[in-house]
Amino acid sequence: MGGAWVHAIILFLLAGTTSSGQGDSLSSSPEGSGPAALELIVLGNVQDGGAPHMGCVKSCCAPLYNQPDNTLKVVSLGLLDAREKKTYLFEATPDIATQMAFLRAAAPFQAGPAPDGVFITHAHIGHYTGLMYLGRETLNTNQVPVYSLPGFAGFMASNGPWDQLLRLENIVTKPMVEGAAVHLSAHLQVKAFRVPHRDEYSETAGFEITGPEKKVLFIPDIDKWERWDTSLLSAIEQADLAFIDASFYDRAEIGHRDMAEIPHPFVVESLALLEALPRELRGRVYFIHMNHTNPLLNADSEASRAVTAAGYGIARMGDRFKL
Repeated sequence: MGGAWVHAIILFLLAGTTSSGQGDSLSSSPEGSGPAALELIVLGNVQDGGAPHMGCVKSCCAPLYNQPDNTLKVVSLGLLDAREKKTYLFEATPDIATQMAFLRAAAPFQAGPAPDGVFITHAHIGHYTGLMYLGRETLNTNQVPVYSLPGFAGFMASNGPWDQLLRLENIVTKPMVEGAAVHLSAHLQVKAFRVPHRDEYSETAGFEITGPEKKVLFIPDIDKWERWDTSLLSAIEQADLAFIDASFYDRAEIGHRDMAEIPHPFVVESLALLEALPRELRGRVYFIHMNHTNPLLNADSEASRAVTAAGYGIARMGDRFKL
C-alpha cells in the first residue's frame, strides 16, 4: 500500500472528525511516538441501522443523504497487532469495506485486505452482516476465522446465505467457550461472556480483550444493566477501558417506540448507575453504539458536553488506544 494512498485514505475518512477528547485520535497522535505493538481503534460508533437511518427525515439524518459524514459508521472496533502483523475486527458491519480500509491505513505494517480474525457479539444486522463481503461476490477470502459463542456459530451453519461462506471456506467458525481465553498470540487474548439481550437467533456476547498492559471490555448491546449477572461498576473497576451500550440517551428520544421490543440501558440510566464510580476511574468508560437520534453522536451537543464534563468518554471514529 503506497504511502500517499494511505495518507489520502486517513484524511478522507477522518474529514470532519471531532474527537471526544478522551482517546488518542489518529489525527493527533504524538509526533515521533512510534507505533504501539498492540492498538485498539474505534471504527464505528453508530447503532445497527447507521446514519443516515433508512426512512429518517429528521434533522439528525436529512443532511446526511446528500452530504454523508464519513465519521459515522456502524459500531466496530479494530485491533492492530504490530508484532504479529495481524488485524482483527470486533463486529462485521455493513460498513466493513471502509472500516477495513481505515484499519489497513492505520497499520504500521503491510496489512492484507481481509482481517486475520473477526469477533461477533450476536446475530443482529449491524454486527454480522458485513461477513457477506468475505464471500465469492466480493473478496472471496480463504478461511477467515470468525469467533463467537456457539449459538452464533450454529446460526451461521444452519442458515443461508451464511452457510455458503462456510461451504466455500471463505470463513471458518471458531466457537468460544464462555470465560475461556482465546490466545491470539503470546501477548493478546480474548474472552467471551454472555449478556442479556434479544436473542432471537443467537446468544449475545460481550468481549474482554487483554493485551500486555490493559484489559478492555466491549459490550455494545445489552438489555438493562440490572439484568446482567455481573455488576457494571465492578466490571469497570477491574478493566482499564470499557466500551458500553449507549443506544438511546433517554426515554424522550424514542417516545414512539415500545421499549419492551428494544430494551437498552438509557445513557442517563448508565450515568446514574456510574455515579458511584470514583471520578479518576470514569475516564475508563466510553459510550458506543448510539442510535441515529442519540445527541451523543454530535460532539457539540449539550448531552455530549455534559457526559464528557462528568469525566466519561464518547467513542469517536479514529480514537485509538494502546493496549
